[in-house]
Amino acid sequence: MDILIIEDETLAADKLEKMILRHDAGHCILQKLRSVEAATQWFAENAPPDVLFMDIHLLDGTCFDLLKTTEIGCPVIFTTAYDAYALEAFQVHSIDYLLKPISFSKLQHAFQKLEAIQEAFQKTQQTQKLDKVLNSLEEKGINYKSRFLVKSGSRLLPVSIDQVSYFLSEDRITFLVTRKNKRYMINHTLDELEEMIDPAEFFRINRQMILHINSIQVIHKYFKGRLKVEVAPPPEEDVMVSSRRVADFQAWLDR
Repeated sequence: MDILIIEDETLAADKLEKMILRHDAGHCILQKLRSVEAATQWFAENAPPDVLFMDIHLLDGTCFDLLKTTEIGCPVIFTTAYDAYALEAFQVHSIDYLLKPISFSKLQHAFQKLEAIQEAFQKTQQTQKLDKVLNSLEEKGINYKSRFLVKSGSRLLPVSIDQVSYFLSEDRITFLVTRKNKRYMINHTLDELEEMIDPAEFFRINRQMILHINSIQVIHKYFKGRLKVEVAPPPEEDVMVSSRRVADFQAWLDR
């Protein structure tokens, strides 16, 4: 998970970071911030983390000053020495409210709650979203691309969509790779291809690759919430599902 810590006490922030990484070394601490001002600027310039650990009292105010003006868009685990704010805290994306000094067992329990909520919510939401998109496309009667005309030397060859294992982008050039490991350059970006090919058969796992479902052999859990996928034919580099696409990918596979 990508994690942001907002804590005005440096020692407390460092201790929390160590406990989080002890729980799972694959977690990524994006940054440790100490003030409302710094946090406001961070959220203005970055996508929300997977979870936010946040103290109540900060250098220049309270976390509620941040929440009044900034849409954080992620779950929050509060870490504080004060229990007086618990009710208010649970009204703003709160997963848990940990009183200092924080024990490792309490931190583990907070992560368990977060992971259970995320898994249930993401699976339901992503399945519903995918169903809605596919049903809409079916109703509109969209005809997806069935073949590509590719160049091989001085020849032009038609390649059926059923022969495609994946599309790959390298140095701003897009390649079509077939099940027989033939590689052809095509004049479409991955963004364009997403609109042209059947989303029930193809999925974009990261910025560089779109996979056909039949190319997937084995899936492994990997660091920082990502997935490693074995595909056929195997490319030169590891095939990774980015952490932000994992929930969509699993819902797509589980239809």
